[in-house]
Amino acid sequence: MRCVSKDVTTLPVRCGAAGAPAARMACGIAAACAAFAVGEAVAAFVRPQAAPVLAIGSTAIDLAPTAVKEWAVRSFGTSDKTVLLAGIYTVMGLLAAALGPLAARRTAAGAVLAAGFGLLGVGAALTRPGAQSADALPSAAAALTAAAVLLALLRPSRSPAASAKPAPPASGPPAPPASAPAVPAAESPRHTPRPSPSAATPGRRGVIGAGAAIALSAGLAPAARHLSDRRNDITAARAAVALPRPRRLAPPLPPAADLAIPGLAPLRTPTRDFYRVDTALTLPRIDPRRWTLRIHGLVDRPTELSFDDLLALPLEELDHTMSCVSNEVGGPYIATTRWLGASLPALLRRAGVRAGADQVLGRSKDGMTIGTPLDVLTDGRAALLAVAMDSAPLPVEHGFPCRTVVPGLYGYTSATKWLVDLEVTTFAARDPYWVARGWDRTGEVRTASRIDVPAAFARVPAGDVTVAGTAWATHRGVAAVDVRVDGGPWQQAVLAADAGPDVWRQWHHTWHGATRGTHRLETRATDAAGELQGEERRPPFPSGATGWHSTVVTVL
Repeated sequence: MRCVSKDVTTLPVRCGAAGAPAARMACGIAAACAAFAVGEAVAAFVRPQAAPVLAIGSTAIDLAPTAVKEWAVRSFGTSDKTVLLAGIYTVMGLLAAALGPLAARRTAAGAVLAAGFGLLGVGAALTRPGAQSADALPSAAAALTAAAVLLALLRPSRSPAASAKPAPPASGPPAPPASAPAVPAAESPRHTPRPSPSAATPGRRGVIGAGAAIALSAGLAPAARHLSDRRNDITAARAAVALPRPRRLAPPLPPAADLAIPGLAPLRTPTRDFYRVDTALTLPRIDPRRWTLRIHGLVDRPTELSFDDLLALPLEELDHTMSCVSNEVGGPYIATTRWLGASLPALLRRAGVRAGADQVLGRSKDGMTIGTPLDVLTDGRAALLAVAMDSAPLPVEHGFPCRTVVPGLYGYTSATKWLVDLEVTTFAARDPYWVARGWDRTGEVRTASRIDVPAAFARVPAGDVTVAGTAWATHRGVAAVDVRVDGGPWQQAVLAADAGPDVWRQWHHTWHGATRGTHRLETRATDAAGELQGEERRPPFPSGATGWHSTVVTVL
């Protein structure tokens, strides 16, 4: 028979029983969105890099194994940071969606976990290089917001039955209890158990509140980011920089140095196409009027320069091809431009380097450290504290207002962007960022050659086919380039005019009588010292990729 207990009161599911799990998940996501928006808003008044997601993301980059970093660059290229941030937002959303149902059953535990996620941001922000105590505020505010919003949205609704006042007793003598029918012992009703605690289900107000929190967060976060950009905008300050005329002009590039073959990388790379590989999730924005460079350490005369001091020094131009050690064989992270800056070796001589020093450690505004071997800076090459590229002040993404440029070395040992500090020291005393992660401390660029034309898997007509590309052996120069087809004999390519040892060199070769089918093209280079590019394929870690570049084409 049916047993009905009149003492059991249930919470109403105003959004429908089927929608209750989704409503709880929405509450968790709403709490996360609100926390993110508040963290961004507070960071707008503190420092952009103190925003919770950026602090956690930067810490993740630093803690990631070298193999993971190389995989990210290889797989996503210059979009690796966008992918990382998208991953952080995705994980945050999934955790928030799981947190809602948990908090519905154990509200206090859910609120503590919500706050704990924010406190991770506090720890990340305070352990960043150059951290300030105020950097904890955005993540702390986010933690409190997450807990408060979650508690508010999951506040259980009271059922009408539980909140109704009991009816007053009727006047007159109480009615005698109705006699219950006799029930056989075997059919005696069992004692009705008390209902087990159920998960709080957000009522209509909770669901509407979750939606409102998500909508408000969607508006507040971009507004906070815009406010942060406005507060840290240096566009006008950069535009106001008047570059002095160089004391030492670079010689004009020979017209015959640029072959102008369609599909071949240009001799000089437009600034908009210049590659960018670094660990900065947010670009440091430095007002040149407040910028200073400190030169200290193992020197007799420590120095501090303002930007005006730097521009007052004799400036010189340098045509230089810069490359990234993360390049696979034939990779895209290489570019050439004309730099303008002050002589770094001259500044070191003025500071008076002491005996025993073997490293100049550059420190970026965002805490990145790049170590350059001292002997490279004292062998006569033109190393610069660069303030301009391609006749314009450095773009922010390329290190404005000042960066280092040292020919012959990969960027990880020579190219400190957003430079604020130079310490003359030793490798025994200081491990730069990448050296501490196992990379070679010298960073000398390897001899390499790359096929640009025809493109990989191109389909070309039979007959004579133009093969063209670039080769580089920075600060040594390229003496020869060879090409072969299908493992046959090597044939010497025609080199473009030489623009100097610090600039890559274009080349071309005519493949006569190309026949129908699939063919493999290979190239190798020889530097000016007579050293042939190595054949063995090795990955970029720990000192740059090696091997001959090849491409496969189909002749029609």
